[in-house]
Amino acid sequence: MNAASNRRELWQQALRQRSVWLRALKLGFTTGLLQVIVNQGDRVWAHTVDGGVIAKFVISPLIGFTLVLVSAAQTWVHRTLEQTES
Repeated sequence: MNAASNRRELWQQALRQRSVWLRALKLGFTTGLLQVIVNQGDRVWAHTVDGGVIAKFVISPLIGFTLVLVSAAQTWVHRTLEQTES
């Protein structure tokens, strides 16, 4: 098996790990929600919520979740590679 297919297989395994998804949910999603509250809270408080604000309410947590998901999966792959090399 070549290195590229091995790495792809490791990424697929990483994305099947419960711990990777839980880390993304705990860190990424909650950080995204906090970011929405900080950045859009004044609009909610002033009752000036429109479609753009609602879109930001949905998109911001998804961005945080995706970033942490990729980072956690990459960490899992890296650790797995280190363990197999030693």
